[in-house]
Amino acid sequence: MRMILVCLVFISALSTAGKIENAKPIADFTADMQHKTGFFDFYYQIETDKVFLKIDQFDQPFLFQSSMPQGIGSNDIGLDRGQLGETRLVKFERYGNKVMLKQLNTQYRASSSNLAEQASIDEAFADSVIAGFPVVATDGDGVVIDYTEFLLSDIHQISQRLTGTKQGSYKVDPQRSGVFLNRSKAFPDNTELEALVTFGGSNPGQYVNQVTPDPISISVHLHHSLVKLPDTDYQPRKFVPFSGFWSVGYQDYSVPIEDSMTKQFIPRHRLNKKQPNATMSEAIEPIVYYLDPGIPEPVMSALKDGALWWDQAFSAIGYKNAFQVKVLPADADPMDVRYNVIQWVHRATRGWSYGSSVIDPRSGEIIKGHVTLGSLRVKQDYLIALGLTSPFSADGTGPDGAVANRQADDQVDISKQKEMALARIRQLSAHEVGHTIGIAHNFAASEYGRESVMDYPHPLVSIIDGEISLDNAYDVGMGEWDKYVVAYGYQEYPDANTEQLALKRLVVDARAKGYRYQSDPDARQSNAANAEGHLWDNGADPVSELTRISEVRQVAMDNFGLKTIKTGATLSSLEETFAPIYLLHRYQLDAVAKIIGGVSYEYESKGDYSKAKGVDVISAKRQKDALAAILNTLQSEFLSIPSSLAQLITPKAYGESRNRESFKGRTGHTFDPISAAESAAGYSLNLLLKAERLNRIAQQQEQLRGTPNLAYVLTELFNTSIKDGIDKDHPQLSKRVNYLVLDQVVKAMQQENLAPEVRGEIEIQLIDLHKWLKNKARNAHNEVMARQLEQYWRLGKWQSQFILKPLPPGSPI
Repeated sequence: MRMILVCLVFISALSTAGKIENAKPIADFTADMQHKTGFFDFYYQIETDKVFLKIDQFDQPFLFQSSMPQGIGSNDIGLDRGQLGETRLVKFERYGNKVMLKQLNTQYRASSSNLAEQASIDEAFADSVIAGFPVVATDGDGVVIDYTEFLLSDIHQISQRLTGTKQGSYKVDPQRSGVFLNRSKAFPDNTELEALVTFGGSNPGQYVNQVTPDPISISVHLHHSLVKLPDTDYQPRKFVPFSGFWSVGYQDYSVPIEDSMTKQFIPRHRLNKKQPNATMSEAIEPIVYYLDPGIPEPVMSALKDGALWWDQAFSAIGYKNAFQVKVLPADADPMDVRYNVIQWVHRATRGWSYGSSVIDPRSGEIIKGHVTLGSLRVKQDYLIALGLTSPFSADGTGPDGAVANRQADDQVDISKQKEMALARIRQLSAHEVGHTIGIAHNFAASEYGRESVMDYPHPLVSIIDGEISLDNAYDVGMGEWDKYVVAYGYQEYPDANTEQLALKRLVVDARAKGYRYQSDPDARQSNAANAEGHLWDNGADPVSELTRISEVRQVAMDNFGLKTIKTGATLSSLEETFAPIYLLHRYQLDAVAKIIGGVSYEYESKGDYSKAKGVDVISAKRQKDALAAILNTLQSEFLSIPSSLAQLITPKAYGESRNRESFKGRTGHTFDPISAAESAAGYSLNLLLKAERLNRIAQQQEQLRGTPNLAYVLTELFNTSIKDGIDKDHPQLSKRVNYLVLDQVVKAMQQENLAPEVRGEIEIQLIDLHKWLKNKARNAHNEVMARQLEQYWRLGKWQSQFILKPLPPGSPI
């Protein structure tokens, strides 16, 4: 009898296996809820404002994409409308009455077919459970989980960003958050869920105060996309440094001992011809980008034109109408992973635009491209165009000399200035779309023409018959580099062997044509070593271009004045219009500075050339010419602002205030031309005196005879500033620069990364300067500088209270 009872208990246990206490059948639990059927079915319960997800397959990987449909509106905080979060490879796993959402580790893999070897990698490196859910209903088809808490969570790490930007301490307030059903939908291959999420906080910073109606309550929207994995027909394409693409990759622990564990491939959209053997064919599925319907004209048409340039590159490799641009349908969600989107994003201040993508981490296939274009960029370019050409007349007459009243004066022909701004955003649209199709920056393309939209272009303005012309400010269409990169990434080949040989030939031919390529790590930093590849520059010779752009700057400054602004605009607004004109040379300075202590190299692999090129030191003549060009920007004649213009810029009119685009002065409310010059001179000195550059200058003495050594650099600097005396035409300005030079050289000697022998050489030069200040100079200010040096050596600490005034922001333009 006892045995029978035990058996009955065992059978009863089996019959209840998989059941969860208090969990209802799915049909009963969801009976009164709204139901959306798709990749993952979900249910919405209006009474509790909860969303429930049905899971009928566990341990099946899929993509999880988070995003931010509605942002904060501050470039400084960096939480924009439409911003993509991390793309994760995830799967649901069940643990009794709980379901875990586990992010799989894709950085370490075993490509071997040996299941045990694959398991060993999975066991060696941690995964990450990013959410846990209670099971609330179940039946034979699966389970239903309460997804609400995760949907209302800070998946976008907004709290961390606000803390990191010193904007206060914030956390999600569930009572002021809720499911946004209008943008929560399900489709066969993706389920889209969205929520209004409110962050309550304290101690709000200046940027939060600037952009929110109540800074202790920040309400945004967060979006979750659950996406079915693409099929396995897509073939990854090998990454090589000269391909022009970004790279996606992993470490493969199953490769033979002699092979590299690093596996890299390029990110790209899936694209195949309908007729693979045809010279020209339509695509099976074209790449379509959708424009934000909220973009105004004429900006909408300009952005469409720029984005469509990419079809030129696809046509060059035999695709017909493979890249298309349309307006996003009214009922479409821009965060839906089925749409590649170009969004026009507003912020309180101008800032960067960028292109992001949802990428399958297993293969590099791009699922969705998402472009974010800052709406204030076009206004900045327009402002620069006005400052360069000053089209408005001071006496109320238009350019044709006809007398005009105030209303008519505002209608002066400004078509060229407006067209320059639109030409810039055409290029910007093409640039950011390029990122979303997998392509990296090429900052060297402007040195052999204007051969890539993936460079950062500076307006190429010129002087014709004594006047500034904007006619050729920005280029139009694809460059040859862009066409090469698209060919590398998107040309279709019949088999793997043909592909490998053809891609190698493409790279060889591109090098033979003289294409140059330098991307972010070698160009973006001001202490970068390569004398090629610069941001916002033009021309093959940086020194010649600095001379040319300085001439343009001078003409623009000579013409700058009342005619630069419309009738009715405040005189105080002249300052912000003048700033980018006065600093028109700043980016070309970066390019010139990199020649000093500079080198030349490529992204070179063994076998690219019959004899390896390696690294070449820039010639002594080029380095000395570059130094002279830099030092020229410290001269009073270059830095001075005409007194007539300085007197015209009044303190801020009532209702206006100084902002980030204003100069930082030392004279209170009034415009301070001397401090504006100080900021510009300080920029030149900071570039010249970077620790890494000074270290390279010292080392190059043993690599190439005749290159300027540190003694030469500092001697030339002191000779053209402090030892040159006080400029009689600009006495206060030249005194300010002299004090600045001494201050910056001493501070350069204290840089953490400066080599000890270089620090010693700087001190030797300062000792010599001190002797000159004491014995050769009959100048009270030189005596003050001499005492400052004596105090520094006596106390071991630089006592100068000189804090350099920073420039108004430059990038992006």
